[in-house]
Amino acid sequence: MTDRAHADGHAEERAGTWSGSWVAERLGVELTGDEALTGLLGLALRRNPKRAHLLVSNVLGKHVPQSPSVVYGHGVALGRRVRALLGAEAAERAVVLGYAETATGLGHSVADGLGPAPYLHSTRRPVTGVARAGGFEESHSHATSHLLLPEDPALLAGDGPLVLVDDEFSTGNTVLNTVRALHERYPRKHYVVVALVDMRSPADAGRLDDFAREIGARVDLVTTASGTVRLPPGVLEKGQGLVARHETAATDPTTDPITDPTGRTSAAAASGTVRRLELHWPHDVPDGGRHGFTAAHRARLEAALPAMAARIAEALPAGARRVLVLGFEELMYAPLRLAHALEQTVGGDVAVRYSTTTRSPVLAVDDPGYAIRTRLVFPAHDDPADGPGERYAYNVAGNGFDAVVAVVDSAADTPALHAPDGLPARLAAHVPHVLLAVVPSYVPTAPHAPERPSMLPEPLRGPDFSSYARDEVGWLLQDLSDVTLEAPTEEREEAIQSGGAHYAESLPVEYQPSEQYQQLFHAALETSAARLARAVGAVTEIVLAERSPRPVLVSLARAGTPIGVLMRRWAQFRHGLDLPHYAVSIVRGRGIDANALRWLADHHDPADVVFVDGWTGKGAITRELAAALRAFEISDGITGFDPEIAVLADPGSCVRTYGTRDDFLIPSACLNSTVSGLISRTVLRADLVGPHDFHGAKFYRELAGADLSPDFLDAVSARFPEVTETVDAQAKDLLSADRTPTWEGWAAVERISEEYGIHDVNLVKPGVGETTRVMLRRVPWKVLARAGAGADLDHVRLLAEQRGVPVEEVADLPYTCVGLIHPQYTRGATGADGKAVTL
Repeated sequence: MTDRAHADGHAEERAGTWSGSWVAERLGVELTGDEALTGLLGLALRRNPKRAHLLVSNVLGKHVPQSPSVVYGHGVALGRRVRALLGAEAAERAVVLGYAETATGLGHSVADGLGPAPYLHSTRRPVTGVARAGGFEESHSHATSHLLLPEDPALLAGDGPLVLVDDEFSTGNTVLNTVRALHERYPRKHYVVVALVDMRSPADAGRLDDFAREIGARVDLVTTASGTVRLPPGVLEKGQGLVARHETAATDPTTDPITDPTGRTSAAAASGTVRRLELHWPHDVPDGGRHGFTAAHRARLEAALPAMAARIAEALPAGARRVLVLGFEELMYAPLRLAHALEQTVGGDVAVRYSTTTRSPVLAVDDPGYAIRTRLVFPAHDDPADGPGERYAYNVAGNGFDAVVAVVDSAADTPALHAPDGLPARLAAHVPHVLLAVVPSYVPTAPHAPERPSMLPEPLRGPDFSSYARDEVGWLLQDLSDVTLEAPTEEREEAIQSGGAHYAESLPVEYQPSEQYQQLFHAALETSAARLARAVGAVTEIVLAERSPRPVLVSLARAGTPIGVLMRRWAQFRHGLDLPHYAVSIVRGRGIDANALRWLADHHDPADVVFVDGWTGKGAITRELAAALRAFEISDGITGFDPEIAVLADPGSCVRTYGTRDDFLIPSACLNSTVSGLISRTVLRADLVGPHDFHGAKFYRELAGADLSPDFLDAVSARFPEVTETVDAQAKDLLSADRTPTWEGWAAVERISEEYGIHDVNLVKPGVGETTRVMLRRVPWKVLARAGAGADLDHVRLLAEQRGVPVEEVADLPYTCVGLIHPQYTRGATGADGKAVTL
């Protein structure tokens, strides 16, 4: 049965069937109360030692896809009722607090209905550098720790009413724990509890009044409907047994993968496309209320929503009639407002629905009388504080969606998200089109952020610094040309491996190529120029289509710089764009130059910055950049920089933005400064680079006679006209392809490191470019070459011969070649096993 047919069947079955009847019949559970209750709630089962049943809201937008206008409307309506209860004057002084993860969006919506009230929600995600203003426990939950992390501690310190919002009010324990904890620190006279449903038992009904008298404050309750759940004796054990039986049946390998309630699809399942959607989320609007959301934030978001909704509508596949906007755990409000705006944009032509992923494990049963029909399972992808685990998306598979717009925050845009078993891949097994939209994670400015320099210098430019033309690139570096930094390769290697020095504290002696090697360079450039031009054009077109129509290219010096220049030339040739281009330093183990980021943020929108590199090896720099940007957000409070690197070649499958994934000879990898504008690799040393300085580099003016930098750029850009049609086709194919990183290169490096007894992935350099660097800068041990590799390795073989390094052919090598640095190097090292032997 197809997902569309399955969805139609669901629709027919739902008519007149309560989505709690399956549980009620088997466990004897009764739901009594207001007539509206069964329309608002269904029932499901979950594996939880404290409570077997789960009340599933039909209007919250968590587990059950629902019209965003319905979801948002319920929250706003509750907020208006609170405003009427408080009166206009008290409402102006109110603060709204929502509960993670389920009620973060509901609390936001209540705050919208209340008026100008600031909003904060609890969180299970600790944020480095943000002090806790409180916390509490949720006794029945599978994950109990709630943190309060307002950017402004005064947010909770006022004396106006505090409005607490949850999806359901059952025992009252969560609210009592919250109010007790906050009242001890920030006492006030009035609390208002808001919930979609009041499901307290008669025994719990009086507890709120008793508690109000205990603390000497007024506590009101505002809900949409009320009732109670009657549970027969032994229901917990009976429910757990029912869950165990059905979970076992759901893992039966004979189950149809399309409709399997677990969502664990097999290769037989259809696979849709996954592509990134750039929202252009306003940089001055937080992604939610984790650290506070003010009336000013709300106004700026309202102004930006129509344009963002238009971008989503434009990106939807032609003919889409049923679209789901899928939020992410605590990130509920941003996708809800996007879905609501999209619904208003497309009108009645497209049925827009909204729901979110969740941490909560719930049994799925494909029955019209059960609230959770299907379940997609995928790994957590935001590095959760409580460790890795499964996450879930309910009622998505089998619901007939033509497209899903998955919205996550940038902290969750990680390799785990893009893994073969990650959320987009799981969605694509059931939905023909998946669009991934990333909202920048807001991180407050640290209260004791490092002092910033009053003014950073302007970028260095040629011909004073580098042999590139002035408009080709601005170097966010300081000139260390007059400092002696070079050391013999063997001395550097010994110091680096012994821990006596970092590789960025010195420079290798510049390799001077022989006449034979230079001939190889020119031959390689002649044969590969068109191929390079195609890759340059393709990656530039992807950047323009997916990242920004006017990107700011920021190359990672120095290997990325020639590629950034070529990308800038392509944008000028093909589209008449004059793109800004800079080069910045990034150092493995030390991160990216924070002062360069500050300069960029002062002069450009961080959301427009696209980091550029030449190629990927195992992906170490990809990870380094992502970690460095997270640290920078915490230290400086500047958000919006996207850690996704654009590269010419991605043989390691580490990024989404690339021109090719082939591992081939890029001539700019053959040489050092003489193909990179006569600039050295970057230097970071405490006695030369102060806290307010850019990282350093040298300009080797004395090598001008051997400079091939202009030759390389001109040879490639001269091929632009002849490859235009091919680039258009290649870019179109890449934009529609699944470019999810597999990180297969990292896995291969780990395997090689162990197989060859190295036990250090930093000494394994995969790919033609990285192997060349090993031969030119480090002490190589051996080269692994893919059996049958041809001319792409001519220069490597020549260098190996000159340095006396063995080349070992290996079958099924995932790269064209891999360079192995001499492990445990000392200058007395000998032995075929590569281990150090001190003489």
